Amino acid sequence: MRARPRILFVDDDADLRRLLALRLGAAGYEVESASSGTEALARLGDFEPDLVITDLRMDGMDGVTLFDALRRRSATLPVIFLTAHGTIPDAVDATRKGVFGYLTKPFDSQALLECVRDALRVTGGQGAAEGDTVVRRDATEWRDEILTRSPVMEDVLRRARLVADSDASVLILGESGTGKELLAKALHRASRRRDHAFAPVNCAAIPETLLESELFGHRRGAFSGAVAEHPGLVVAANGGTLFFDEIGDMPLALQAKLLRVLQEREVRPVGATRSVPIDVRVVSATHTDLEQAVQEGRFRGDLLYRLNVVSLELPPLYDRREDVPLLAQSFLDDLAARDLRPARTFAPSAMDLLVAARWPGNVRQLRNVVEQCVALATSAVIPADLVREALRDRHAALPTLDAARSDAEREYLVQLLRVTRGNVTQAARVAGRNRTEFYKLLGRHALEPERFREG
Repeated sequence: MRARPRILFVDDDADLRRLLALRLGAAGYEVESASSGTEALARLGDFEPDLVITDLRMDGMDGVTLFDALRRRSATLPVIFLTAHGTIPDAVDATRKGVFGYLTKPFDSQALLECVRDALRVTGGQGAAEGDTVVRRDATEWRDEILTRSPVMEDVLRRARLVADSDASVLILGESGTGKELLAKALHRASRRRDHAFAPVNCAAIPETLLESELFGHRRGAFSGAVAEHPGLVVAANGGTLFFDEIGDMPLALQAKLLRVLQEREVRPVGATRSVPIDVRVVSATHTDLEQAVQEGRFRGDLLYRLNVVSLELPPLYDRREDVPLLAQSFLDDLAARDLRPARTFAPSAMDLLVAARWPGNVRQLRNVVEQCVALATSAVIPADLVREALRDRHAALPTLDAARSDAEREYLVQLLRVTRGNVTQAARVAGRNRTEFYKLLGRHALEPERFREG
């Protein structure tokens, strides 16, 4: 998680850019400026903001056009307009389209800071200015366990924060090992139910014969072996969040019973004659295609509609390669604390191998590779050969088509940056892309042109 919230300020007035950069910087924010909408889009390749503040009327690309481009890139990135009195109707129209707010020029600095705080708070920003200091608030600690600098992940987290305070059911999609349960816990911590239980149910791990009583509970003597009364996980989660991991593996017969519980908001334990009222928020996760499962008769369509009010899709690790160094270092620190030994580091060439790997097992696989390297390392610096060996042990499976395409794209970009010695303009021209698109490609693969300028 970033130490300070990032703000991108866009205005064609150089004096105002300097003034706002100083004021927002003094308030504790990390600020980057751009003189036009086109330059702002180009900056997104190496600067991922939590908030954009832009003038409405500018030469070339105006604020509304910039907003539309930002919205196509991320539907949850908050935007604040600065506008002269004569353009207030335009600002109002933009607000209807989803702009967070607008301020009229000349504006009061305190009003701007309050608007910035509100925008970051609503969308799960990482801090809010109080006086001249950025303070961590309880409302932002919900995501502390999720380490990322990826624009794709930041967009997922913004969406999660927006839906957290509602009672809408959430379906988390993603490959195995991407951290679906971690996101579910973060959702719970960001919700008004945070002081109540978070009850996880692994539908793939509990035997079908026990799943019903584990979920709904049972009375003593309800069946052979029921020697004591058991309330069940649904009742245990009352007031809190019920998390169904791998919901696609739930047996059809139990799906019907779960649907009835969610519709009637009450549960009847096995062997009981009376139902118990419940108040739970349901979050589910799966790595399977539930729409296809419905077509094949393996999953109930009516239950899917009940569970999938809002969907959040976690990206695979190969689509957030910029997070690999961050995660790897975190795992190194965790292992050092666990084993009570000095933390190790990866040699630069070893880290390059980690960043370029396919990761079919995602974050879970990355942790396993790091742990193997730490266990076998004989020096404080883990060499590339040790990483190569650990990756070879875990790469028997062929990569997915998306992973193969991503690897090929990254190798092409690396080769191109080497040939052009990090000249982005020249590289973009050779690739047949404009600078904005090319910067996005570089950001997706965590490639920094500066590293190639030294030959």
